[in-house]
Amino acid sequence: MAGTQHLWLFIVSGLLLNITPGPDSLFIMARSASQGWRAGLVACWGVGAGVCVHVLAAALGLSALLATSAMAFSVVKIAGAAYLVWIGIGMLRARQAAGAAAAPRDAAARVMAYGQIFRQGFLTNVLNPKVALFFLAFVPQFIAPDAASKPLAFLLLGAIFDFNGMLWCHALALCTAFASHKLDVGTAAERWLNRAIGAMFVALGVRLALATR
Repeated sequence: MAGTQHLWLFIVSGLLLNITPGPDSLFIMARSASQGWRAGLVACWGVGAGVCVHVLAAALGLSALLATSAMAFSVVKIAGAAYLVWIGIGMLRARQAAGAAAAPRDAAARVMAYGQIFRQGFLTNVLNPKVALFFLAFVPQFIAPDAASKPLAFLLLGAIFDFNGMLWCHALALCTAFASHKLDVGTAAERWLNRAIGAMFVALGVRLALATR
């Protein structure tokens, strides 16, 4: 199909990889739990837009720069790590402030603007060099050696991967929002949940900063 091979294996593998927990999933869950399913879906779209950037960069050969240039990889890695830590600290501080003031569940921390949610989801994904290297290593295995246009085949596979990922992310956002609504957790429980997710973001940022290619 358009220069691809083992397409079903690619789809199944991609779904399993998307299900693996990471910064994107944590961000979607945090926004869905604290602000509802609409915010969760906006977070999904931001993440999906970030994946599109990685797919285009890899198809055009730009991501190869991260694989061959230690300096380029380090710059993107540090920027991504700093951003994850910044998000995590922001969540920790926001929840603490809400707790100190005995804020209600619709506190300012819950009503982050949709544009800001989209940007955070987008940057969380784009600034992770591991995603770029993943596409360079994973997708070419499913491009047929005799493909008429390998970049076109890469774009097709990337689009399929992103589409499947969006299915999972949307399900995750909706299920998280539904569970949060049904459980009707109190302000204190919600505060500790956000603190836990914020701490995980900080840990993921530190892990990314220490990562090697």
